Amino acid sequence: MKTIIAAGGLVQNRKGEFLFIFRRGKWDLPKGKVNEGEEIEDAAIREVQEECGIGEIEIVRPLINTIHTYELKGKKILKETHWFLMKTSWDGELIPQTEEDITEVIWADKSRIGYLLGNTFDNIREVVNEFLK
Repeated sequence: MKTIIAAGGLVQNRKGEFLFIFRRGKWDLPKGKVNEGEEIEDAAIREVQEECGIGEIEIVRPLINTIHTYELKGKKILKETHWFLMKTSWDGELIPQTEEDITEVIWADKSRIGYLLGNTFDNIREVVNEFLK
């Protein structure tokens, strides 16, 4: 089984809203593969920037690591994702990275998070629940 190390973030803006992406029919958080020689924290920031088109991102603290498996081209993949709580002062336009099948990027306040978590993956619920502890 091939192992992929990834990194991503639960990003909060100055209004207390959280950044979510919509990809392949599910709400998700921005994340992606750590490049060879890249620090995990740098990868997390880069992936958020690339997938959402935002800047001015700062890591507040580590949140949780999640592990899940999936199949790609007939091969089993184990993906370990390092999640960080991040903050941003960005108030510009959100730009979904369409080449990664991201069709929407939104800021969601706490009242909307429950709805979004109803159509997401278990590991994303784990990340948000870790933050809410």
